[in-house]
Amino acid sequence: MPTKLFFELDRNKQMKIISVGISEFATYGFSNSSTNRIVKQSEISKGSLFKYFQNKEEFFFFILDAVATDLSENLDRATSNFSQELFQRVIDYATAEFFWYIHNPEKSRLIMIAFSPNDTEIYPKVLARYGQKEQEIYYKLLEDITVDNFRWDRKMTIDILKWFLKGFNEDFIGNVKMEQHDFERIKNDYVKSLVAHMDMLKSGLLK
Repeated sequence: MPTKLFFELDRNKQMKIISVGISEFATYGFSNSSTNRIVKQSEISKGSLFKYFQNKEEFFFFILDAVATDLSENLDRATSNFSQELFQRVIDYATAEFFWYIHNPEKSRLIMIAFSPNDTEIYPKVLARYGQKEQEIYYKLLEDITVDNFRWDRKMTIDILKWFLKGFNEDFIGNVKMEQHDFERIKNDYVKSLVAHMDMLKSGLLK
């Protein structure tokens, strides 16, 4: 958590530091990020940064928490409109999550780089902090869905859907040309591809 001094800053100054942190960690990851670049872009002294945060790791997790909260709140608002049918609900959820990603490219890169095992210094701590929360999201999403007509139990079904969506989203986002900003076309392509893959999954999950 930041110190009291950070919350006593002007709101605009707080938001600037957060914005710079998102950009830095999204671009360089944790290990290759630079507090010198952060303080320069934030227009504060290095001493000030460490008056607000104990160290770079605390700052990193404060930034990651802020981004994860933004995503979670966005999805919570959308959940009430999701279908009661399992596969359509998964499509609804994945579409809402994906649309947040393409509208927030820096935040998206930060999430993907934070959960990448390539950064061996911080990755185990990220998993320890967020791994269970990720699982809870999927259980909450499907908690009122019956799985009586599925081959496998609820946990195995949720795990399969979770692994599929994670890989599918990473692959699609990695190949989409974000600079085009044609969000409606990108969304339509995403949904079309997702629905086709979900139809394949049905044959393996349903009895």
